[in-house]
Amino acid sequence: MFRYFDDHGIGSNGSDHVAERMKPEDVSRCADMFGALGSEARLRIMRLLLAAHPYGMVVGEIGSELGIAASTLSHHLEKLKNENLVCVRREGTFLRYSANTEALERLLGFLYAECCTRNRAVSPEKVAKFTLEKKL
Repeated sequence: MFRYFDDHGIGSNGSDHVAERMKPEDVSRCADMFGALGSEARLRIMRLLLAAHPYGMVVGEIGSELGIAASTLSHHLEKLKNENLVCVRREGTFLRYSANTEALERLLGFLYAECCTRNRAVSPEKVAKFTLEKKL
């Protein structure tokens, strides 16, 4: 279902104990990624870049769309880039940012495995239902 399961050798039935298989550095990495998303501005940036996926947006477009000053936007984009949540490529004099969907898949897979398969705190069916309802 998620790349996280494949990367960690976890079956789709979630029967493996994720916490027992995860390395401490994996948990730390996920915590850093969640921390980077812990800002309203960075969440807004990620939502915008996901909406613009796969093409992404140049910095000026992001700033205009969200009403964020260039220096503040630069700080937020750098934080997201440092945590590998966004990809950046140069196009002449412009920098184009896009959401790193592979990293987001791994992060969501970690969260899903921890809350929905390890101890069943959240029903996988409810997560899937919520996701489907949002798409409709």
